[in-house]
Amino acid sequence: MTVKESNVPTNHQEQVVADIEKSLRYISAIIKQKGREILSNYTITPPQFVALQWLFEDGDMTIGELSNKMYLACSTTTDLVDRMEKNHLVLRVKDPNDRRVVRIHLLEEGERIIDEVIKKRQGYLNEVLVNFSQEEILLLDKNLSKLHQDMKAE
Repeated sequence: MTVKESNVPTNHQEQVVADIEKSLRYISAIIKQKGREILSNYTITPPQFVALQWLFEDGDMTIGELSNKMYLACSTTTDLVDRMEKNHLVLRVKDPNDRRVVRIHLLEEGERIIDEVIKKRQGYLNEVLVNFSQEEILLLDKNLSKLHQDMKAE
């Protein structure tokens, strides 16, 4: 059922959707800001964190694959990887199946930083959710997961 097919009057439904979009935008900005505050205690930049996160979640990938995921030019991603390699966060490795292909591999230090930062971000969210009941938290998780799945499917 689409938004328009529900029993809620259209103008009211449009306002609710507008309110949801605004709330998600504000929440995203707050989480991003909190993430940057946490990152300020580390020697990596926010774009490096995003790159490390992709490698942490999806495994080794080429510069081109990482560029596409981050919506960056390959040259920009190459510079990013150069700095991360210099700081021993990642390593360029030749693909065993095709030696012409070079993959970016997440090193232990990069993994440690990602793990620590994500745990601190989750701790922040846990503090914010202190006024939510267990049922509200589970419902929020369910609805956000459904929204994410539907958005990914498009």
